[in-house]
Amino acid sequence: MGDPKKLKRKYESPRKIWSSARIEEEQKLLKEFGLKSMRELRVMQMELKRIRREARKLLSLGERGRELGKPVLERVVRLGIAKPDTSLEDLLSLTINDVLDRRLETRVVKKGLAKSMKQSRQLIAHGYIAIDGRRVSSPSYLVPIGEEDKVGYYKSTEFIMIASSRTKESTEGEKVGGEGASGKEE
Repeated sequence: MGDPKKLKRKYESPRKIWSSARIEEEQKLLKEFGLKSMRELRVMQMELKRIRREARKLLSLGERGRELGKPVLERVVRLGIAKPDTSLEDLLSLTINDVLDRRLETRVVKKGLAKSMKQSRQLIAHGYIAIDGRRVSSPSYLVPIGEEDKVGYYKSTEFIMIASSRTKESTEGEKVGGEGASGKEE
């Protein structure tokens, strides 16, 4: 059967390691999208680089490249990284934010299933988040457009009951606290 294939790295390190502008920008992205490490950011940068590289290669082929590029465009549109009316030239202007925005971690927060990125990551890692009833435990999963509305809590009734009771308690507490606080000030 032979030896197992040597695994390739899924990311590349930057050319200039100590560039302060790059480091500041990456730290902002880490905080904004709740990434655990620079490695996660680099993997997503590599995915974006792969898309751009393919688009450049296909654009250099001319008209034939546009026809060969349809599957690439379909894949990027299906993942939601680009809009449906996108052309190959538009793929070159994609940013890292477009890719990071499609991660499951970000989708859970935007859908309102978690209050913060940290909580979103924790819910996903502990198996409380599912897509179409199928448990997904990877925060870096790129959610396709077709599955975006199917993101929800897993069928575990314990967590859903606890989460819903906590939100009811907090809203009731805010109402009572809000009335009492306003009465004291007047």
